[in-house]
Amino acid sequence: MSTANNKQRTIGKKVSLTGVGLHTGSDVTISFLPAEENHGYKFKRVDLEGEPIIPADANLVVNTQRGTNLEKNGVKIQTSEHVLAALVGLEIDNVLIELNAAEPPIMDGSSKFFVKVLEDAGVVEQEAEREEYIVKEVISFKDEDTGSEITIIPSDEYQLMTMVDFGTKVLGTQNATLDNISDFKSEIANARTFSFLHELEMLLENGLIKGGDLNNAIVYVDKEISEATMTKLEKAFDKKKLSVKANGILDNLTLHHPNEAARHKLLDVIGDLALIGTRIRGKVIANKPGHYVNNQFAKKLAQIIKIERRNKVPKYDLNLPPLMDIHQIMDMLPHRPPFLLIDRIIELSDEHVVGMKNVTMNEPFFVGHFPGAPVMPGVLQVEAMAQTGGILVLSTVPDPENYLTLFMKIDKVKFKRQVLPGDTLIFHCSLITPIRRGICHMQAYAYANDKLVSEAELMAQIVKRT
Repeated sequence: MSTANNKQRTIGKKVSLTGVGLHTGSDVTISFLPAEENHGYKFKRVDLEGEPIIPADANLVVNTQRGTNLEKNGVKIQTSEHVLAALVGLEIDNVLIELNAAEPPIMDGSSKFFVKVLEDAGVVEQEAEREEYIVKEVISFKDEDTGSEITIIPSDEYQLMTMVDFGTKVLGTQNATLDNISDFKSEIANARTFSFLHELEMLLENGLIKGGDLNNAIVYVDKEISEATMTKLEKAFDKKKLSVKANGILDNLTLHHPNEAARHKLLDVIGDLALIGTRIRGKVIANKPGHYVNNQFAKKLAQIIKIERRNKVPKYDLNLPPLMDIHQIMDMLPHRPPFLLIDRIIELSDEHVVGMKNVTMNEPFFVGHFPGAPVMPGVLQVEAMAQTGGILVLSTVPDPENYLTLFMKIDKVKFKRQVLPGDTLIFHCSLITPIRRGICHMQAYAYANDKLVSEAELMAQIVKRT
């Protein structure tokens, strides 16, 4: 993981758009609202009791038939990809997306209208740095049944290439590329969704695409149309007369690009990979992409990122003078040996703190904690994290010597490796949410020997000494 050289961004005001859902045919209003730093993309179903929120998360994808569909606790979001692609394409990081139905409006089958309304809202830079995943090695996923494959390779920017081959004369083989995400609006956003005639007939027979018409989907005619089929289509689309043009497209739609199908597939890849939850610096090469393979790749990459983030060991020059030595630490913390479990503070900001402890055989807890095979107790590792976090919390008050920090909750504690005499422990604590009313909620990690040894979520409260 890396922190990019730019800030997170949200939008300046609430904006809304109304249309119909492609598959349900229901009227739906979608609203985009500004969101706080590190919020990411989340959907809110305002039509349901309690207005439940569904994060845009690859692990919540439950179905990829005709779109990428999310579900959490029985609450669904359908065809999320065009909306998410617009957000990524405009490099917006934090937005709450409100819907009064299960799926966003299809509009013209592209991301163009979402891009426009988001631009109308204005883009606002936030204080937090944008985090991105820098691809350092080739990562791939292949669907052996279909031959679809997605690969990502190192690159200086987020780039994408799609290669599609539908095995039909009317469409044939197409490629599309996006060398810079800043070109999304001009190159990709207006590429509309498409369907083949044989798929269209099946969807109509199954009561799907109730919101479809010839203005929000390109229909490629890949077989002869009987009079009966043409009559059925005319009735379904409320058209007096349909025809097949010379380019093999039903009715009179004009393509925005000769390779519009490949560009729309690229749009879908961007939207589906938004579910990874972080920006990417690498080149995506998608051969015959579809929502299933896109989401399988997204899940694989998200898991890799999670593991790397968890195991990433911060590098510090321990030969440099510390930000706080043991005397300055004791001036701030009430703890004293043998229960003072940190030796130095290396970094301190408004949102994070880094501390250090040298573990020696002289530690008093080794006397009773397996004298023949000394191991630092896990509970003391958590206490050392908390003391490090206490420096962060007490640094927010002008007279820290008059305050204490008391545990309120310890959650999601995991111990990965033993801590032994001779190890140098590095503790990294960062705020999960801003400190409010004296309540501090932080994520803490402990590292030794370039490995993660333990982690925990800690919640504490600042209280005044009595």
